[in-house]
Amino acid sequence: MTFDLLLSGGTVHTPGGPVEASVGVTDGRIVALVAPGSPADAGRRIDCTGLDILPGVIDTQVHFREPGLTHKEDLETGSRAAVMGGVTAVFEMPNTKPNTDSAAAIDDKLARAHHRMWCDHAFYVGATNANAAELAALERRPGTAGVKIFMGASTGDLLVSEDSSLADVLASGHRRVAIHAEDEARMQARTGERIAGDPSSHPVWRDDESALLATKRILALARAAKRRIHVLHVTTPAELELLGQNKDIATCEVTPQHLTLAGEEAYPRLGTLAQMNPPIRSGAHRDGLWHWLNQGVPDVIGSDHAPHTLEEKAKPYPDSPSGMPGVQTLLPLLLNHVAEGRLTMQRLIELTSAGAQRVFGIVGKGRIVRGYDADFTIVDRRKRWTVDEAWLASRAGWSPFTGMALTGKPIGTIVRGHVAMWEDQLGERAQGEPIRFEAVDFG
Repeated sequence: MTFDLLLSGGTVHTPGGPVEASVGVTDGRIVALVAPGSPADAGRRIDCTGLDILPGVIDTQVHFREPGLTHKEDLETGSRAAVMGGVTAVFEMPNTKPNTDSAAAIDDKLARAHHRMWCDHAFYVGATNANAAELAALERRPGTAGVKIFMGASTGDLLVSEDSSLADVLASGHRRVAIHAEDEARMQARTGERIAGDPSSHPVWRDDESALLATKRILALARAAKRRIHVLHVTTPAELELLGQNKDIATCEVTPQHLTLAGEEAYPRLGTLAQMNPPIRSGAHRDGLWHWLNQGVPDVIGSDHAPHTLEEKAKPYPDSPSGMPGVQTLLPLLLNHVAEGRLTMQRLIELTSAGAQRVFGIVGKGRIVRGYDADFTIVDRRKRWTVDEAWLASRAGWSPFTGMALTGKPIGTIVRGHVAMWEDQLGERAQGEPIRFEAVDFG
């Protein structure tokens, strides 16, 4: 047997479970699992002895800020951070300047991304009060992840908050719609809850009820429209309980930040660096998210990578922007949770690769299966290390997890057979391509 690339000697995490094998890659696809001791030649052989070979991690929520906000991040720097953290593919969000809300804007992003992005990619189209009738066509464009709705105002000016407008958006198209579920009217009524200079008042203002009310509304509207939805960055146990009762029409996401940080500790230590939408809430909320995660309710984990500069974040609350970097730390945080017994490796893989493939109908990714893209995330589960600024690749240059001691680290990132990162060193060149979807490529 001769291959372009052979990953030898690792523990390979297949849909049937972990096996000791080598993985043979030719023309960017997985072509064989090779039993130990079997003869095999390859143009390049990478020794993975003692390492775990996972399906390539897919981060289905990042904000890479290009065009228009590239002082914070751009498609090259954001995707560099992704592959440094073991991420092989991303879905990028539409709240750029201008918004990604038209065919021309989607095409512009795809052109900007071509072989500038280190990982594979797809771009969400943003729903507005004006483009609902166009969304059915826009969601079917190659390289498009689907439609994104902001029910509550966040970074940027994409906002669809009224039920009639939401119903119009849900009536236009067929693919699963991603939802930022916070109730705009309730938050507008509660702006007095913000305390100047005190970011710990952020979750008081954008409270549990703001999230739960929006989730209840969008579930009812989705059911009336017979449209599948995906609720992003869920922060309250009550929402996960409700979403678990509506799995026929709704999938959902949680983030590593909300699974790791607790407001009682985070706001005093990090100040506005802990500010994001929806907010970091209490330790009890965090523990409740873990309860429902272990009940199988969340389908995916996304980073909600949303960088701002330190200068912007230094503004006094509430003038400080919401959002934090996260694409590079998504997998390290989850590996640490595995090491500490909160998460199994099987569940990690479901949440970071197989779940995204299932929920969004991704073609040829998310599992180590013959014929699939040769996307791999190679990790050392025993590696003990500390997150430091020198390791961070995002243009923002900071992380709420700097200084955190972790167990488990991404060692290699391979995208369609190309080595994008190995042992903290980038590959020779960026070779990211658009992600393919069943609803687009085979619809």
